[in-house]
Amino acid sequence: MPPLSPRLTEILDALPLEPGMRVLEIGGAPGALGRRIAERIGPEGFVLEIDRSGTGAARIEDLAVDEIAAGRMAVRCVAVEEFQLLDGEAPFDLAIAVRVGALDGRHPDAGAQAIPRLRAALVPGGRVYIDGGTPLRELPLD
Repeated sequence: MPPLSPRLTEILDALPLEPGMRVLEIGGAPGALGRRIAERIGPEGFVLEIDRSGTGAARIEDLAVDEIAAGRMAVRCVAVEEFQLLDGEAPFDLAIAVRVGALDGRHPDAGAQAIPRLRAALVPGGRVYIDGGTPLRELPLD
């Protein structure tokens, strides 16, 4: 696996990851961070990468073949403001978004739609982190 950029390494190190977690990465193309998260949370963990771009989702699938084949990652082409759990899908412990306009304030209307979607997709007490802090900040869901 190629090394992460210093910025993504700092973000990865700041995430409160634990073995076996279910993690949602929003806007994850090309999947470099998600693959490292999958590595950190181990074989019992799971990462779902969502990206609004079909090209981005396909790129993640191309680069994460091993993780997807092992059942440790999956990819879905969907915008965060339209995301919902599939029937029977377990909620996520944590979500991470780097440079996602719907969550970092650049697209407030999309953000207003995304917050209830994320609240519904996370376990009670689940947390959402976005870039823009040192290096992350927690996004309040209330």
